[in-house]
Order: sequence, then C-alpha cells, then structure tokens
Amino acid sequence: MKYTRITALAAIGVVATLSLTACGNDGSGKDSSAKGSSSASSSNSSSSGGGSKSEGGSEAGSAKSGSGEDTESRAAANGANGATTTGGRTTFCKTEDLAIDATDAAPDEESGRIDITMINRGSTTCSATGFAGVDIKDADNTSNPIERGHAQPRITTLKPGDAAVFNLAYDIDNSGDSLAHPTNILVTPPNETHTLSLKWPAGAGEIKGAYTDVQVYPTHTTE
Repeated sequence: MKYTRITALAAIGVVATLSLTACGNDGSGKDSSAKGSSSASSSNSSSSGGGSKSEGGSEAGSAKSGSGEDTESRAAANGANGATTTGGRTTFCKTEDLAIDATDAAPDEESGRIDITMINRGSTTCSATGFAGVDIKDADNTSNPIERGHAQPRITTLKPGDAAVFNLAYDIDNSGDSLAHPTNILVTPPNETHTLSLKWPAGAGEIKGAYTDVQVYPTHTTE
C-alpha cells in the first residue's frame, strides 16, 4: 500500500515537471525570439550608426589632414616668398647709404681704440650685423688687413637715422719708435663689397708692434 502511494506521487511529480518544462520552453522561446529580434534590430541600428560615425570621423580626419597639408603648403610658400613679396626680410646696409666716420676713443695712454661710426642715411631699415672688413693703409702705400677680435656679433638693425659703431683696438707705443705709420682706414661694411677710405684720426696713439696686433670688433648700436 505504501509502495503504491509513493509510485503515484512520483508519477504526479513527473507529470508536473513535464508540464512546467513545456510551459517554460514556450515562454522562453517567445521571449528569447522577441529579445533576439530586438537585439538584432538594435545591433543593426547600432552597427549602421557606428559605421556612419566611423566614416564621418575618417572624413573629418582626412579633411583635417588635408587642411593641415594645405596650411603647411601655404606657410611654406609664404616663407619662401615672404622676403620678396612682402619685403619682410631686412637687407644689409649698403656702403652708399652709410655716413661713416672714425674717431680716437682711447680710454687711457696704454690702450688704443678707434671708434668707427656708421649712420644709416638711407630711406629703409637695414642690418649692419657682423664684422666690418678693415685694412689699414700705411705711409709706404701698403694695406694691411686687420684680424677679428674674439667676440660674438650682436644683431644690429638700423632704422633711417640710426647709428652703429665698431672698434679697432691695439696697444699704444709710447716709445716714439713705432714702425707703423697709418694714414687711412679702409672700411667695408658687414656683408658689403664696396669700401670707403677714412683718414686715420688725428691724435690717435701710435701702434705698438705690427698691424697684425690690431683687432676689429663687431658692430653694435650706440644706444
């Protein structure tokens, strides 16, 4: 009797389980199908939207890249032609536009110094940056090139009316036995080829040693 009751209960349990499983499959199938359809639709929509954004981003990147190249090309063209088309580059001062004079500027009786001043008499701004070429002419009509002193050139830009100066430096010979007898200073402004002859300043101390002991220093503004 007890065995029969257990068997009946087991059978009822199996039937109930089969019924629940069948119901579950139907519901989950419908839900799964709906969700799958919805997910597919959402996926397709996202994929389509993502593709559009990706293409748009790529086009924007290409546009930026192209724009950058165009900008660089224009900048390069302006840089190459700016000097001639806009006159932005400052040209070097020409000898013919400079009023040049030499004066004795010795600080004491031992140190000789000649100041050579250049005034821009032209109508445009120009550059006098660098070392001027200098030769000293002796009474025997020989010309002696002067070596550069150890100094770095300074940017020297002259507006019309502005002045720049450079110096000749040497030791003064107070013995009265100097072998140098300078009469003229031949000056070629920085980056020029035309030379101007100046009189050796009256009263300047005699040069000790040879002309190779005289040094020329780079230009600088007087301000």
